[in-house]
Amino acid sequence: MISGKTGSTSAGELSNWNRFSSLFYPHSVTVVGASPDFKKLGYHCMKSLIMSGFPGKIYPVHPRLPEIDGFKAYSSVKSVPGKVDLAIIAVRSSLVPQLLNECAEIGVKGVVLITAGFKEIEDESGAALQNEIATIADRADIKVIGPNTFGFVNLHANLNASFTPEFSLTPKGDISLVSQSGGFCHLMAPLAMLEQVGMSKIIGIGNRCNVEFADILEYMADDPDTRVIMIYVEGTDNARRLFEVASRVTGKKPIVAFKAGRFSLGDKAAYSHTGSMAGKHEIYTAAFKQAGIVVADSPTELLDVARALSLCPLPRGNRVAILSGQAGPSIIMSDVCEQNGLLLADFSSETTERVHLLLPPLAMRSNPIDMGPAWYDSETIRKVVEVVLADGNTDGVLLYAAYASANRPLLKELTTVLKSRAHGRPVVCCFPSPPGVWVEEKQEFVESGVALYPTPERTARAMCGLVRYARERREE
Repeated sequence: MISGKTGSTSAGELSNWNRFSSLFYPHSVTVVGASPDFKKLGYHCMKSLIMSGFPGKIYPVHPRLPEIDGFKAYSSVKSVPGKVDLAIIAVRSSLVPQLLNECAEIGVKGVVLITAGFKEIEDESGAALQNEIATIADRADIKVIGPNTFGFVNLHANLNASFTPEFSLTPKGDISLVSQSGGFCHLMAPLAMLEQVGMSKIIGIGNRCNVEFADILEYMADDPDTRVIMIYVEGTDNARRLFEVASRVTGKKPIVAFKAGRFSLGDKAAYSHTGSMAGKHEIYTAAFKQAGIVVADSPTELLDVARALSLCPLPRGNRVAILSGQAGPSIIMSDVCEQNGLLLADFSSETTERVHLLLPPLAMRSNPIDMGPAWYDSETIRKVVEVVLADGNTDGVLLYAAYASANRPLLKELTTVLKSRAHGRPVVCCFPSPPGVWVEEKQEFVESGVALYPTPERTARAMCGLVRYARERREE
């Protein structure tokens, strides 16, 4: 696996950590705009906190109601009796400046500003209002996620500071997502749930009042709960700082990026969404690569590569072995690997001889290896995998085996070799099966850190991402 927090923490890093601790690890939260009305975002913000099992104090703020969701409600932020670390604000934009001033008076240091109607709107008053709240927040040293955000989730703190309670169901892990788009978060979180990908934090930074991509990346560089960082970028007003910070962070932890707004219509949509021009896609892509960031071509690839970086050791080179129970999928994987600069490993003479002894003559016994004739012999397939993993000319292994009734025991047979980390090489797997079949076996693999993917091309792209990041690390 990629290592997490390493080395000692400098005074500057500790200061950065402390500046965001009230935001991401609060002991108390107030919801301004809390409501019993399902049609109000404040209703859903309260439900999110409750559903996530937040262990700290919860203070709903409502001008008239004495109680909301079983919690005593308060008429204003200033009337909350205890210390407040984090404020979630879901009221109309015109009220926000006064609310931020009240938050400053009682010492709030973190704000999630759900409210829209700022820089993203066409009217110039929106940008002026955002400048005003940024001035207030900076003066009081309040870190603001938003405005125009869905919020964020910190699964390791049992904190869902968003308007989507169901995000609390996301599996807990060590991949964090920083997104300019709340809608993108609502694409990725369900995908992570569906495919059992463990997440640490899901953050929608929205219009970026005074917390930019670079600020979050600096924080996550030393976040012990984050091993891999995913970012979704439409555009940024300070690209230079983003890439400078990312260059430092990728030396510690992998960053995988997906850039939207490739063409003129996307650029226009990005501006209307978060108030930032998307910027020329080719320039961003080149800068990402120069900063050591792995660039993904789709949201699915973003998650797949991040999962591989979270679970697998880094390959020492770009030589891969492809093992498949069927020829067609191995061709698909070979094509993806070749397109991305990976090479098929030349096995040693010893490996070749042992594979020839294990597989019958009608099998394709060179790389890629067609294990089809041994498809129903689980023990033989396991032995082939072990032999290839022991080959010094192999930097990584792609393993594909589709279910058939006669090979049902296969995954149990592969358990020991796939769970082992002694070989030190990444192994990415694809085991397609009908619904209800191999469910327990796959779940056991997921829980023990085996990288599984549903299709051969996604399997291969995950390996390509591992190789790209490993190459960037070696070239530093």
